[in-house]
Amino acid sequence: MKMKLREVYSALKIESENIPDVEITGVCFDSRKAKTGDLFFPLQGERDGHEFINSAIEHGVSATIWQNDHDIPNNKIPYVTVEDVSKAFETLAKYYLRKVNPRVIAVTGSNGKTTTKDMIAKILSTSNNVAKTPQNFNNEIGVPYTILNMPTNTEVLVVEMGMDRPGQIDHLSNIASPDISVITMIGEAHIEFFGTRDKIADAKMEIVNHLHEDGAFVYNGDEPLLLERAEKVDQLKFKFGNHTSNDLYATEIVPGKTTTKFKVNLWPELDFEIPMMGEYNVNNALAAMLVGRISHIKPEAMQKALQELFVTANRTEWMKAKNGADILSDVYNSNPTAAIEVLHSLKDIKTGRKIIVLGDMLELGDAAKSLHESLASHIDPKDFAKVYLVGDDMKYLRDKLSDKYNSSNLLWYGKDQLSELTSNLQQELQPSDTILLKASHGIHLESVLHELI
Repeated sequence: MKMKLREVYSALKIESENIPDVEITGVCFDSRKAKTGDLFFPLQGERDGHEFINSAIEHGVSATIWQNDHDIPNNKIPYVTVEDVSKAFETLAKYYLRKVNPRVIAVTGSNGKTTTKDMIAKILSTSNNVAKTPQNFNNEIGVPYTILNMPTNTEVLVVEMGMDRPGQIDHLSNIASPDISVITMIGEAHIEFFGTRDKIADAKMEIVNHLHEDGAFVYNGDEPLLLERAEKVDQLKFKFGNHTSNDLYATEIVPGKTTTKFKVNLWPELDFEIPMMGEYNVNNALAAMLVGRISHIKPEAMQKALQELFVTANRTEWMKAKNGADILSDVYNSNPTAAIEVLHSLKDIKTGRKIIVLGDMLELGDAAKSLHESLASHIDPKDFAKVYLVGDDMKYLRDKLSDKYNSSNLLWYGKDQLSELTSNLQQELQPSDTILLKASHGIHLESVLHELI
């Protein structure tokens, strides 16, 4: 970013005669990360951002936004007075987006959006200057922040969009105005707030509400809910998935512990490889490859880009226990779709005895019982020797599995029994074992993981 403070005034449609000659080279809302050249936005969070303006000044910001219902500040640095800080943040983002004018790729989905964003950015960077959402900054703060901090020479901007309520994706896509909209899949994440997968699909489809007329929609063609809704989209449409009815699908998948190899229908002579496990990640790669194809990236360039991929936040991570056992850790996020995907991926890997530790999947509302029970059909003693379950809702899965497992191989713990769980795992775990730990963050299996490693 690079603009004079007077340009900020103009973008926000604020008239003033005495505007200091200050150059702005970035924006920030976290005073601890502020630096010289930044314009500070005191956004409202758990605390009022105006409380941190002095801290931002100490860190060297060049100017600050100030909401006019607060006391007038001192004049240590220039300030821009606005009626609403959040609206000013979004207005300036829209202005800067029009100024730089990159092609915008917007990505959402119940699972896989961060990985897919990284894959798209890696593929498109083979022939473009690409900026992307840092980490998972995918909400009303993260999307404007991503836009305002992209370099002035950005040719493609890849924006991740998350949601926890209806209308949120519409709002974010209005800010970003995408040229290509991508939906990775529809799962059960946040079903507590939406009620049904149909309503989740409706909310995800908001990503095409502000899609350019000459834009393109890339979506998972294996999902009937998306197929049905895509019929109403007038822009170009491209499908990926497992079915041969899709525009792009994998013809051969070779699973591995840390890599997955596959071929695709469009370029059968090429072998593709991604540095991560799981058929679900192949689907993420297919979505990115379709974006690459729309953007005229050669398949050989896509092949090389995917092989060299480094993802922002690969939550499913291989680690080593103190005794040498392999740990597949995903202790910060879980929902039924993600749990089933990782169970299938682990099942396909040739290794020694496999043990699984599953904690409650949160934010499932009235569907919690049936969705926890649904995991039972994906868990079998021939694949997983022992099952450890944690949390109130995992009682439902325990009851469903009780006809498959005897009591010594199927154990349940309350959320307050993590110390007992840890002790039992340490006694049970052998150096040749592979163990999966997966739960929503509220279960705090990270404490168990810490003791194991």
